[in-house]
Amino acid sequence: MKTALKNLFLTNPSKSFNSYIQKCVSLLKIFSDKGLVAGGTVFHCHLLKNGVLSERCIAIKLLIMYLEFRKLSEANQIVKDFNGFDLVVQNCLIKANIQWGNLSEARKMFDEMPERNDITWTLLISGLMKYGRLEESMWYFERNPFKSVVSWTAAITGFVKNGSSFHGLKLFVRLLESGVKPNQVTFSSIVSACIEIGDFDLGMSVLGLIIKTGFENNVSVSNSLITLCLRMHEFDQARRVFDRMETRDVVSWTAILDMYVEMGELEEARRIFDEMPQRNEVSWSAIIARYSQYGDHIEALKLFRNMVREGFKPTISCFSSILCALASLENLQAGKNLHAHVMKIGIEGDLFIACSLVDLYCKCGETKDGRLVFDSIKNKNVVLWNSMIGGYSTNGQMDEAKYLFDNMPTRNNISWGAFIRGYVEYKQFDMVFEVFNEMLLSGETPTKPTFSSVLCACASLTSLEKGRDIHGKILKLGFQYDVYLGTALTDMYAKCGDIESSKQVFDRMSERNEFSWTVMIQGLAESGFAKESLALFEEMKRNSSVAPNELMLLSVLFACSHCGFVDKGLKFFGAMKLEYGIRPKGRHYTCVVDMLSRSGRLSEAEELINSMPFQPEANALAALISGCKTYRNEEIAERTARKLVELAEKNSAGFILLSNIYASAGRWIDVSNMRKLMREKGVKKSVGFSWIEVRSHLHSFYSEDGTHLKSAEIHDILELLRLEMTDPKHFPTF
Repeated sequence: MKTALKNLFLTNPSKSFNSYIQKCVSLLKIFSDKGLVAGGTVFHCHLLKNGVLSERCIAIKLLIMYLEFRKLSEANQIVKDFNGFDLVVQNCLIKANIQWGNLSEARKMFDEMPERNDITWTLLISGLMKYGRLEESMWYFERNPFKSVVSWTAAITGFVKNGSSFHGLKLFVRLLESGVKPNQVTFSSIVSACIEIGDFDLGMSVLGLIIKTGFENNVSVSNSLITLCLRMHEFDQARRVFDRMETRDVVSWTAILDMYVEMGELEEARRIFDEMPQRNEVSWSAIIARYSQYGDHIEALKLFRNMVREGFKPTISCFSSILCALASLENLQAGKNLHAHVMKIGIEGDLFIACSLVDLYCKCGETKDGRLVFDSIKNKNVVLWNSMIGGYSTNGQMDEAKYLFDNMPTRNNISWGAFIRGYVEYKQFDMVFEVFNEMLLSGETPTKPTFSSVLCACASLTSLEKGRDIHGKILKLGFQYDVYLGTALTDMYAKCGDIESSKQVFDRMSERNEFSWTVMIQGLAESGFAKESLALFEEMKRNSSVAPNELMLLSVLFACSHCGFVDKGLKFFGAMKLEYGIRPKGRHYTCVVDMLSRSGRLSEAEELINSMPFQPEANALAALISGCKTYRNEEIAERTARKLVELAEKNSAGFILLSNIYASAGRWIDVSNMRKLMREKGVKKSVGFSWIEVRSHLHSFYSEDGTHLKSAEIHDILELLRLEMTDPKHFPTF
């Protein structure tokens, strides 16, 4: 602007009048485009002073500027100065009234015009299309005596933007039959129509026509083709279109960036992003969102800071991605700072932002603040309700979650799933099945994650009957081939002791990931099929690209321990870091200690405990004490028990095991002293219990427990059985 004004003032109107007029026209356009009302008014005075308002092009540009500013009195004065009908002026007035939504006034002006040109007809056609009045628009289109490519394109684009792509395509065929040649805008609209109706073959036919008519190098047309290829998942074709482009704009680069983002190829997407000669808010948001979704939240935050530093204004989706990243990092303070910023710029009421804020506060354990955000939104959608219910569920506040769930205006399967998942996480399994049954009765179809949660509850309770019932529902819905549900079913059957069914599900899976292999290897090992577990592990290494993980190797060590393959287990343990790049954790050491202790190699087990790079788990010490009891090694047992007592004074395992060792050796005074020490330290033996499932209902029983509703009847039956068993007539005589 400053440069343009300087050039104008350096121009002498009397010597270079045409140049002066052209510069005035350019300045008026700048004032109009940028909405600089005060500057435009002052410049009007300058033009009046220099006596150039009589120039038609100046007057037209002034009229356009005042119409853009909606300064009607000034615009009307300029119209009066024309002193009669002017076609260009009338077109400007029709265009302005259409922009303001005054369609009846625009039509009245159109009808009263003594003459019209193609621009006049096109303005009304596109204006009516803009407001969804398709039939009226086509009435004028059919009566248009000019029908240039501009008016054809206005009608075609109108249909496409109003979701009537099929009618737009039919009109495009008429355009071709009429002999009118399409332009770049026509082709862009037609490609958009192909995208909307999902017809890739038709899109490729249009591509042939584009090449034939020489528009393949047009930037906007090529951008539309890239979008078409992306929507049809023809990524190679999209890249070919991009590579053929002689000129690319920020939309081209952003489209191809979005392609690699959608494909999940983050490294290539970042390379494209770094190569972009120009970026916009969309490209920044796309790369930030993908880093956040892939769990690299630190990099997402770095990119966000760079984006702001370079002067770009983050979009709502970008703010939402960053809030999600902060939620995953549980960075409450940074989240609060960003919350303050979105309040400052007035977008805290946006539903996407609200959902992200609720998620942030709940993941940071601040459900009260999350509820404040939730309550501040008047028009809540189901996603926001789900976020708050999920937040309460994650924090174990199931009463609050239930209250919201019961008062939801509408529910979807995600609402049910979030509620069920909360009960699973906090081991309220009776409620899991109760809510799941309510969900089925409501007519809502469970999602795959919901089925997975319920199967987890079945596995935790070893409820085989319920698990089979869920399996039947999964088969009925055709979900059995899903890798995650297949894995959940494999795990459920294995934990319920039905290893054959577990193997059948695993064998039928068309796709397996590391979790599938881990669950099956672990299931075989824990069900006593140690050799089969090790064989499956070797098969996985031979026939799949899955790399061993921590839990899988723990299962392998467990299998070696329970089938006596001590040397083989030690070999696997040594290979963890050297071959697989996995640093052994406490539970891996515990498993090896247990393996050595079971085989009587107690000194080696004690040495391993002493050489651990961190404090041993209580279970490792307990495993060694258990081995000492089996092999009657009181010396190592006493040393290990002292360590266990120091490690976990409230843990009864060490006391009980050492007491049992003393009892086996007949050292009853030591047994008494150990029991006395337990009482002094307030250590109690954990209470064991058993359960049984009858008609899909679980019954739990503790020692000397009389809380069961039918406790008296149960004891009567037990007494009857005792009498029957002690009756002499039931014993054979020899």
